[in-house]
Amino acid sequence: MVQTLAAPFPHTRPRRTRQAPWVRDLVRENTLTVGDLIWPIFVREGADGEEPIPSMPGVSRLTVDRAADAAARAADLGIPCVALFPYTPQEKRTEDAAEAWNPDNLVNSATRAIKRLRPGLGVMLDVALDPYSSHGHDGILRGDEIANDETLVALERQSLCQAEAGADILGPSDMMDGRIGVIRAALEANDFTNTLIMSYAAKYASAFYGPFRDAVGASGTLKGDKKTYQMDPANGDEALREVAIDLSEGADMVMVKPGMPYLDICRRVKAEFGAPTYAYQVSGEYAMLAGACDAGWMDRARVVAESLMAFKRAGCDGVLTYFAVEMAEGLR
Repeated sequence: MVQTLAAPFPHTRPRRTRQAPWVRDLVRENTLTVGDLIWPIFVREGADGEEPIPSMPGVSRLTVDRAADAAARAADLGIPCVALFPYTPQEKRTEDAAEAWNPDNLVNSATRAIKRLRPGLGVMLDVALDPYSSHGHDGILRGDEIANDETLVALERQSLCQAEAGADILGPSDMMDGRIGVIRAALEANDFTNTLIMSYAAKYASAFYGPFRDAVGASGTLKGDKKTYQMDPANGDEALREVAIDLSEGADMVMVKPGMPYLDICRRVKAEFGAPTYAYQVSGEYAMLAGACDAGWMDRARVVAESLMAFKRAGCDGVLTYFAVEMAEGLR
C-alpha cells in the first residue's frame, strides 16, 4: 500500500487538485483509451441481415457481410480488435461439435471477410465447443462427464482451423486442463508462431452469462451445468493457480471472466504476474447497465465510462465489452 505523508488541515486540502478540469486531468491516475477496447460481435447465417437479441438491448446477431462492415467501422474508430462468436443453427450442432473445425464455419468466414476489408484489425476467436455442440457444453460429453483429454484433441483441430482462417488471437474459453500447452504446441508445429493466445484463465461458473447463451443459441441446449470445469465463484487463490499454469504453458495474455463482480481477481492477477491482463464485461453486466439506462434510471454515457474505468483501476490492460463502439465514439 502506498503511504502518503500529509500536513494537517488546512495546509493539506485534497480538494485543491479537484477544483478545475485542467488539474483533474493533470492528476488523473488511470486513463481509458480506445486502444483498451475489444468489441465482441455475434455472427449468424444469411446475407445482409441482422437479428436483435432481446436479452441484450442494442446488440444484434449479424450476417457475415454485416459483421465485416461493422468491424470495419470499429477499426475506423480506432478499436484495435474484435472478437467473433457464432450463432450456429441447430442442424449443425452435433455431439462431437465438428462444425468447430469447419474451415467455412461462421467465425472463420467472418474472419476472412474482415481481413479483406481491414487487414490491420485484430480478430480474436473463441476456442471452445459449446456454440457447436448439441449438448451446450464446452467439451466432449461422455455420459454425464466432460472428457478432458478427448476435448483437447478437438480444441487443437479448432485452433489450427482458426489460425488458418487468419485469426490473430485465439481465446481458449473452455477451461479444460492442459489446453493452452496443447494449442501452443500445435501452433508452433504448424508455423503459426505469431498467433497469440489470450487464455480465459480465470473463468467462473457464473450466472452473468445468461444473455450470451441466448445470443449464441446455447440456452436451450445446455444439459446440466458447467461447474466441473468453470471455477467456483467463492475461490480467489485458485484463479492465481490457473493463471500461473496457463502462462507456463504459453499463454501470451490472460483474461478474467466475468468482469465487474471479479475486479478483485483482476487486481490480484495483475499484481502477482504482471502479464497482459484483460477482463470480459460479460452479457449479464451489459444487460443490467443497458436495461437500467434504457429505463432512464442512469446516465448511459457516464455509467459506461465509469464501469470501464473500473477495469483500468483494477489493473486491466484492456476490456472485452459490448459498449466498445459507443465508448470509442465518446472518446473521440
